[in-house]
Amino acid sequence: MQVVYEDNHIIIVNKESGEIVQGDKTGDRPLSDLVKDYIKEKYQKPGEVFLGVTHRLDRPVSGLVVFARTSKALARLNKMFAEGQVHKTYWAIVSIDHSSLTIDHCHADDGFESSMVNGQCSMFNGQWTPLTHWLTRNEQQNKSYAYDHEVPGSKKAQLRYRVLAQGERYSLVEVQLLTGRHHQIRCQLSKMGMPIKGDLKYGARRSNPDGSISLLSRRIEFVHPVSKASISVEAPLPADPLWQTLACMIHAN
Repeated sequence: MQVVYEDNHIIIVNKESGEIVQGDKTGDRPLSDLVKDYIKEKYQKPGEVFLGVTHRLDRPVSGLVVFARTSKALARLNKMFAEGQVHKTYWAIVSIDHSSLTIDHCHADDGFESSMVNGQCSMFNGQWTPLTHWLTRNEQQNKSYAYDHEVPGSKKAQLRYRVLAQGERYSLVEVQLLTGRHHQIRCQLSKMGMPIKGDLKYGARRSNPDGSISLLSRRIEFVHPVSKASISVEAPLPADPLWQTLACMIHAN
């Protein structure tokens, strides 16, 4: 755990893959407890430390998590998250199955270059591409399924993404969520033939050595719930050299 921002009302930490944000049936010690310990030790707090969980990240995902240090901040942040006033940007390393990208996906309005090779997209132009699916959730499998049309029990899921860099085997994709659904980014990118590296549940061919998936909550932006100052925080890249390699390609381009 790494603290990247803190004040009297909020604290933002960089979660490592494998950490859980809040306690669950595994009984593993959650990130929220680690943050409480940090606050208690740093500020010499006697007794119980208040800490409010405002949102979550899946266990194998790394990146930014916002906690509230006061009840006032918690109530306001909960409202802000519910109303879409907190803007989260994710980075993902994906393998792109070009065979799944048909001419229907290659219109300029969708953010793809229109050039085609054997009826498939030849490359991307870096523009934002909107994605809309309808997701159903299987509780027993802890997995979501994406459909191109509404089906019974489904919820509409929307995001937009763009390709930042392309390597020989993997590409770096930036994602902005417009809705918040179970495993939304993982499920929707997989549906588009772009499974996240290491994500066996959603189509990756092999796992990452540390059990992570290559999905990072990279940036978070919002108006401070109390001071009204603009907050913009960016997470450091994970240690995997592939992250560094692909990020360097952005600047090279």
